[in-house]
Amino acid sequence: MRILIIENEIYLAQSIAAKLSELGHICDMSSSTQDALKRIPYDVILLSTNINDQNIYPVIEAYKDAVVILMVSYISNDTVSKPLSAGAKDYILKPFMIEELIRKIEHFQDYERLKRQNSTYQRYLKHVFNGINIDENLAEIEVPIFISSNFQKYTDAFAFSYADIHAKTLHFVSLASPTAFAEIDKLPASTLIYANDFQALKKGDKKDFFELIEGREAIVSSTDSIDEEMDYQVIEIKSDNNVFEQGDILPIEDYVKYIVLNYQHKFPDTELSKKLGISRKSLWEKRKKYGIIKKK
Repeated sequence: MRILIIENEIYLAQSIAAKLSELGHICDMSSSTQDALKRIPYDVILLSTNINDQNIYPVIEAYKDAVVILMVSYISNDTVSKPLSAGAKDYILKPFMIEELIRKIEHFQDYERLKRQNSTYQRYLKHVFNGINIDENLAEIEVPIFISSNFQKYTDAFAFSYADIHAKTLHFVSLASPTAFAEIDKLPASTLIYANDFQALKKGDKKDFFELIEGREAIVSSTDSIDEEMDYQVIEIKSDNNVFEQGDILPIEDYVKYIVLNYQHKFPDTELSKKLGISRKSLWEKRKKYGIIKKK
């Protein structure tokens, strides 16, 4: 990480820089807030709050995307509360052990990594579930609930959308795993469980599973129809892509029709015909045969 140390006590700044450099961090030092405002990108700013009565707020504002940790000699509104409200992330009280400072830096390093990772997952899920519309009113649905669909992506979209609306974090478990029951049993009662592969349970295990999730928040999915008698609501979600709901090997003509209909806006005709193993002329003829109009 690239770290800027803003401290007018040169010996302290050098000591901190030396320790952090040993751990592989790149450290710069500045004895004034004015010199620190050079717009060089830093991951962490170690900011002393008593630098000869200099204004620290321009630094906090300039590095609002970095982790600003205040180094304070005493705790007050001016040294801690107001700077934290202005955007600083944390503080450490002088004199401090370097190990405690490193712990704080590593904590925020992990936090920023997880935040970026979570943002990536959210964008990916939005991409994966694009075009899937859940007709159910997720705000009013009560759990536990069972979802039946032979298109797994639809049950995934239901579960993640439900979690998002209710500000919950899903705990995923596959019921095909031999340790699934033990894993669920150890979870806190408030955990929102997303369990798939219900169809993989043996008949004798399903009764035990119903008892296991009683009183819990759970979304359970199956790729087979659910015929068991139970006290829980069962929702069947059907895919709009009926061509994939036949449960057997697709005829070539149906497959080609589906691909042309759903991918012609993603690939030019030359590439689409190549992927299908047909000529551009054949692609044009199939559009005419299926009554497919290519949108321009």
